[in-house]
Amino acid sequence: MSGLWFGNLMAGFSLTTRGIAAAVLAVYGALATTDARAGSAAQPGQTVGLPVGAQLPVGLYFVNLSSFGTRSTHPRDSSTNVNLPTFAWSTPWDVAGGRLQFFFTQLVAAASSRGAPYQSGIGQQLLAAQLAWDLGGDVGVSYLFGGYLPIQTGFLTQSASLTHRFATSYTGQDWNLTANLLYGIFLDPRSPAGTLYPDYLNLDLTATRKFGKWQVGAVAFGSTDLPTRVVGYRPQGQIAVGGLVGYNFGPVNLQAYLTRDVVARNYGGREIRGWLRAIVPLYQDTAEVEPNRTLVTRRQAE
Repeated sequence: MSGLWFGNLMAGFSLTTRGIAAAVLAVYGALATTDARAGSAAQPGQTVGLPVGAQLPVGLYFVNLSSFGTRSTHPRDSSTNVNLPTFAWSTPWDVAGGRLQFFFTQLVAAASSRGAPYQSGIGQQLLAAQLAWDLGGDVGVSYLFGGYLPIQTGFLTQSASLTHRFATSYTGQDWNLTANLLYGIFLDPRSPAGTLYPDYLNLDLTATRKFGKWQVGAVAFGSTDLPTRVVGYRPQGQIAVGGLVGYNFGPVNLQAYLTRDVVARNYGGREIRGWLRAIVPLYQDTAEVEPNRTLVTRRQAE
């Protein structure tokens, strides 16, 4: 499950799914026409394309997901660039029958609200641990628990939060069919500036297939703020769909996908976003990895 779980690790970080892209929703929250601005600790869609329910081969990985999106706000469009560099360590240890894996992600983001000059800065760090179980029959499930650390970067999400992520993947017959549910809980619902941070749910979906070194298919994601008791607050949510293509260059796997909102609630407009993911194994247990496969699972490599 080398490349595939390699992706999985990104998912986990991302793991995932709304992994460190606090920037995107924090900025979009600022764009919404409401006095209580929403923020999120994870970027919707950041784990699509990855078999997050499958086990990652033992090793150390570096994964970077970079995306650029434009939202049709008025009078001018709003844009965000989100970068999620992640280190993932898949250990040789099992806990309760699941493989133990660790993730560290550091967000770097830039944003322009309605044509204003870009702001850029360092976002929240994510520290997370995951257990992934191989159920047999090319089916895997995983649970990730982690936390986003507080920061002072004003235009990004600032408050600390917890993240729970539940994923299931089918990776047989060169398919990657994955659903990843992300549940975020803020420890402090208000920033020092008064920004509201509602708890949230994200769902990232993947249906791709490998053809030799190529990987192609469809992706989708949805997100929603959970209810709050703040009078006048209008919860934000979105549904986006798109397509993905990936290629295995050998030591490096690349994935690119394009998504577009089909539903956008209280964001001020719909978004189109391009994504590029690079997966680089720094170390792998060769006994678990089959060369020249694009995002393979551990079972497929045996």
